[in-house]
Amino acid sequence: MSDVLDLTRDLIARPSVTPRDAGCQALLAGRLEAAGFECEHLRLGEVDNLWATHGRDDGPTLVLLGHTDVVPPGPASAWRSDPFEPTIRDGVLYGRGAADMKGSVAAFVVAAERFVAAHPGHRGRLALLLTSDEEGDAIDGVRRVADLFRERGERIDWCITGEPSSKARLGDLLRVGRRGSLSARLSVHGVQGHVAYPDKARNPIHLALAALDALASRRWDDGYESFPPTSLQISNIHAGTGANNVIPGELEVMFNLRYNPHWNADRLVDECEAVLAAQGLDFDIHWHRSGEPFFTPEGTLRAAAREVLAGFAGAAPEESTGGGTSDARFIAPLGAQCIEVGPVNASIHQVDENVAVADLEALPDLYQALVARLLA
Repeated sequence: MSDVLDLTRDLIARPSVTPRDAGCQALLAGRLEAAGFECEHLRLGEVDNLWATHGRDDGPTLVLLGHTDVVPPGPASAWRSDPFEPTIRDGVLYGRGAADMKGSVAAFVVAAERFVAAHPGHRGRLALLLTSDEEGDAIDGVRRVADLFRERGERIDWCITGEPSSKARLGDLLRVGRRGSLSARLSVHGVQGHVAYPDKARNPIHLALAALDALASRRWDDGYESFPPTSLQISNIHAGTGANNVIPGELEVMFNLRYNPHWNADRLVDECEAVLAAQGLDFDIHWHRSGEPFFTPEGTLRAAAREVLAGFAGAAPEESTGGGTSDARFIAPLGAQCIEVGPVNASIHQVDENVAVADLEALPDLYQALVARLLA
């Protein structure tokens, strides 16, 4: 067994369903301390975070960003093998977190060990930031760590997130940004009544239709650089008592905006609330700001990643801003250039999540090459 494979299996065997860490970070900190890293354990609320650094802060700081928590596995009976018993079949490693993202975390640690052994006097700082709150609410993880870093003046120049970004083969996609995410829970208030006497009631469904159509059909923009256009999607609608002869008194609607750097959350909130107010609705709305968009323009980090990934994939990677969100959204506002590089994402969050053993064993070399390009 290879070092990265052994470590990945050790991590998968720990059932760290978010926000539990299940001892993963203690295991990793022990290895990093043995390699000469200084480790700081940041317990925030019910969340474990690990900040490990090697080198000096008189040069650039490169952060390897990852998470030790995983999504729930679902029914164990649906898996071909126990989700927390790492199993290899036909050159593929199966287990919850194999691709998202215990494989990348293990590869980060192995790459870091190898790099500092080969370059003990490297320039700047190499750091690892790990959280157990990425797959859940993401409140007491990197979001709060970033606030702490801001308070104490922690500088980060470059950030590599190990999210599973590849499509068909390792290194075929380089993520250079992510859209922002803004969610709303809207309550439209009416007056309940009998359907035979609509003049004595106010139907919140009827009242809200025009406003919801205006929000859903609006073309918010035409995209930004490599970002797609901003999109608003209504995800849940609920009203009524279950009876067909009762006008409901309230309508509940949930919707989400995925937006590019043309917008920020405050402007979108103002735009949406203006549409609702223009229809004369009696409403309450609660907003959840998941994170602003970020984009890493052409520069040292993108150039280094493009060259390294081309060597592993055999061709220049696609450079993308697609996908959902990642914890890089909290690091980018600190002034860091951020990219995401990781294994194939075909099975993430699914039953029988997996990663090819060959890809896993290549990951430390990939990450070490990136680190060397920036800090050696």
